[in-house]
Amino acid sequence: MQTPTILVTGSSRGIGAAIAMQLRDRGARVIGQATRAADADTIAADFCEPGAPDLLWHEAMERAGGRIDALVNNAGLFTANPLDGSDIAWLDGWEDTLRINLTAAAQLSRFAVRHWQEGRTGGRIVHVASRAGHRGDSPAHWHYAAAKGGMLALHKTIARAYAAEGILSFAVAPGFTDTAMAGDYLASRGGPGLLADIPLGRVAEPQEIAAIATFCALDAPASMTGTTIDANGASYVR
Repeated sequence: MQTPTILVTGSSRGIGAAIAMQLRDRGARVIGQATRAADADTIAADFCEPGAPDLLWHEAMERAGGRIDALVNNAGLFTANPLDGSDIAWLDGWEDTLRINLTAAAQLSRFAVRHWQEGRTGGRIVHVASRAGHRGDSPAHWHYAAAKGGMLALHKTIARAYAAEGILSFAVAPGFTDTAMAGDYLASRGGPGLLADIPLGRVAEPQEIAAIATFCALDAPASMTGTTIDANGASYVR
């Protein structure tokens, strides 16, 4: 069986680093992405730049010898955007978050779908979304919730449109996860008191989310395409 090559965005820390590690442990070749490349297996690409996903995809394809088997859209930005900020600052925050969390994922998904259509090989996309895409987020995080809701709609559309061609789409919707990004948010919302909203009594570990993403990228049966897997400690049950 051919070793799968998987492109993982946001692979330098948190959930992305855990996904990359678990995929490598399973024998996959992982090409990572980060704003600054920390090792030879990671491509530097700043998704604030509109052309970055294009450059990333083509460099990843070159490194992979012309074949990528799966894409994990994990890169994300999570910063507060208060309503009482200036109009320009609020709009800049909105556009940066949408570009990094949604538009870059859409661009890469488009490249991947076209690649698999041309090769008639099929492939898999795993979108790391968020509970916020279902239930919304805080008043300072309209942009984050909107981006993740858009990612879920993107995922469902891809799954419905291309399943017959062997192109499969899966989504993971974590709640709070023990990463630096979520840690800032927990502190801003009262820290441990926020755990009262999580029946499990704790936030998720990056390795837990990575286990789900790895399953979707390598093992999930084709009939699961279009599925969104929640991982939020029962804080949002639907």
